[in-house]
Amino acid sequence: MSNQSVSLVLGSGGARGLAHIGIINELEKAGYRIESISGCSIGALIGGVYAAGKLAEFEAWVRAIDKTDILSLLDLTWRSDGLVKGDKIMDTLVELVGDWKIEDLPIRFTAIAADIDEEREVWMSSGSLFDAIRASISLPMFFSPVPYKDSLLVDGGILNPVPIAPCFSDRTDQIFAVNLGGPVEHGLFIKEESHETADASFKERVHSFVEKLYKSDEDEGRSLSMYDVAHQAFDTMQGTIARQKLAAYPPDGVIEIPRNACGILEFHKADPLIELGAARAKAFIASQD
Repeated sequence: MSNQSVSLVLGSGGARGLAHIGIINELEKAGYRIESISGCSIGALIGGVYAAGKLAEFEAWVRAIDKTDILSLLDLTWRSDGLVKGDKIMDTLVELVGDWKIEDLPIRFTAIAADIDEEREVWMSSGSLFDAIRASISLPMFFSPVPYKDSLLVDGGILNPVPIAPCFSDRTDQIFAVNLGGPVEHGLFIKEESHETADASFKERVHSFVEKLYKSDEDEGRSLSMYDVAHQAFDTMQGTIARQKLAAYPPDGVIEIPRNACGILEFHKADPLIELGAARAKAFIASQD
């Protein structure tokens, strides 16, 4: 069993980031001590929850929710700068995790966002944890941007989907990175879990809207909506940047999650995605021995 200290870099990639949960769990089981986290987008969310000591509670919650539950958390604005305001999601997470200041967390934590006015990364390592997470997850066209000083912040994945640089000053034994934009694996199948939590009439009212948001990449020949095109383009861009960052600043180890594991918004597939992360982490840990 390892007793090494680790700086963990958690990449962006939408719902695929639920694999981060299984990865963290397996690293802990193997005896690795996670002493620092740098996260972008979903990586910032999962990493922040873990740094606050609430990953088990978050895992139980996310395993229990379904499409309709997720829809109920979306405070739709239909504004020109984004579909969702994001306050309901953040309020739910604060209630679950607590209202932390980053500097008070027991684990060093940095969330990465992007300043679209100055075209630069913003490293957030102090102040409100969930303000930092909200900025880091601001997927363009989906979440509205976050005002910050005299600029607007959006998802850090547009500039750095695998943010390794914030860990360079850490005095840990290893830097491990999780890339959610790994190579496509043909034949990979992530089963959709079935949860019956809402009444049929409500499900009927929201069915068509939910299906538009949660179209699977496995659906062949479908007609792409504006959001489908935008999200797939964003995913492609992130994958390319991630490969460049990993080549330029190689960590001590990389865990790859295939970019076709699920659609960017398919958070209702928590169970199989967490298990996928656990399986990839086990293989990675075995390769370190």
